[in-house]
Amino acid sequence: MSLTKSERAKITDSMHSIQSALASLAEVDESKVPEVGEIQECLEDSDKHLRKALKQAPQEKPLT
Repeated sequence: MSLTKSERAKITDSMHSIQSALASLAEVDESKVPEVGEIQECLEDSDKHLRKALKQAPQEKPLT
């Protein structure tokens, strides 16, 4: 199934947000937020799945 240009842009924006969240969480003291490691894993999995979706789904061709 192909993705529209808008869908690809939304996925890319989401990936950037995930990367930003991961970078921010890297600076959090795990003793103060014990679950931060699990949160990071979840974000990493989400990023991986979104990247896979972009690679597997071709961009929708515009109608001419």
